[in-house]
Amino acid sequence: MSMEIRMIGTGSAFAKKYFNNNALVKCNGYTLMIDFGITAPLAMYHMGLPLDCIDGVFVTHLHADHIGGFEELMLRLKFNYGKKPSLFIEEGLIAPLWNCSLKGGLEFGAEGRQTLDDFFHVVPLTVGKPCEIVPGFRLEIVPTRHFLDMPSYALILNDYLFYSGDTVFDPQLLQAVHERGCSHMLHDCQLDGHGLVHATLPDLLTLPEPIQRKTWLMHYGDNMEAFVGKTGPMVFIRQHQSYSFEPPART
Repeated sequence: MSMEIRMIGTGSAFAKKYFNNNALVKCNGYTLMIDFGITAPLAMYHMGLPLDCIDGVFVTHLHADHIGGFEELMLRLKFNYGKKPSLFIEEGLIAPLWNCSLKGGLEFGAEGRQTLDDFFHVVPLTVGKPCEIVPGFRLEIVPTRHFLDMPSYALILNDYLFYSGDTVFDPQLLQAVHERGCSHMLHDCQLDGHGLVHATLPDLLTLPEPIQRKTWLMHYGDNMEAFVGKTGPMVFIRQHQSYSFEPPART
């Protein structure tokens, strides 16, 4: 089934020109937000999108540019809109998300002590077990290596679109994703500096050309425009624009 992706931001953690790298994915009438960072509420305001358009949220990992907007999202959906979305999250991240990132600002409320379940229908995810959100819309999580021992996860959507989250350069993972038939690959890209926690552009340019032709670059710095035309067959995905992705033709 086809999907529409609209990046509410495409920037790296410290970008100022571009918002945090977070995405809205629409499929079969369902709107999934991938991450919701510090700048996400402002980005959606600039796009004229109300927060209650979100039906569910997926968390790749617990850095602030990926979860920093959760407090506003949760409070406004619960108390302004009366909506309880689904939270799709790897099972081992559920407790740290609440206890280490959200509890201090959200546990105490007008209705007494609250928990994560008061704000979300929590859907635990397990590596190797795809989850069908609604008929025709599936997600599968894939572990990535990002920051020290912090768990982080990429997504494969409907078996044909790969969304890296944050990861160091991992050519074996990308080759495996390519070989399983993913026709579109959205990948974070550090444009300069050392690739300690992200794949760098020089790293990605070493990938086989068939993989590069599938690759859309995201999570980049404010100097992105200086690199246009220097990315080989890969292209930058732009914030606020809508992209339609169709499943590959099967032979």
